[in-house]
Amino acid sequence: MELAGAIITLIGSVFLFLGALGLLRMPDIFNRMQAGTKATTMGTILFLTGIAIGHFESMGAGKIVILILFIIFTNPLSSHALARAAHHIGIPLAKKTVKNDLAEDEKKEEGGQL
Repeated sequence: MELAGAIITLIGSVFLFLGALGLLRMPDIFNRMQAGTKATTMGTILFLTGIAIGHFESMGAGKIVILILFIIFTNPLSSHALARAAHHIGIPLAKKTVKNDLAEDEKKEEGGQL
């Protein structure tokens, strides 16, 4: 079981590394936030699962499940709130951005249409 836990933990570490790499490679804050959130959510879940499988005796499975649920619910929600706040204060999108749904919605609200 320790080998399976180590492999799953290693896969989780790769996801976390790719999330960090995405923060460096993406062109604007919105893309960085997406890359960081998706990769770190999956990486953290796999990392914690590997720890639970490999070292089940020292940590209770209930604690790991609570941590995983906390990550699943809070990581995407906090990223969404930060992205909405960044858009609200006017942080520009990358020049290659094709579509901006939030700007289109704001124009509809200003025109009186809902």
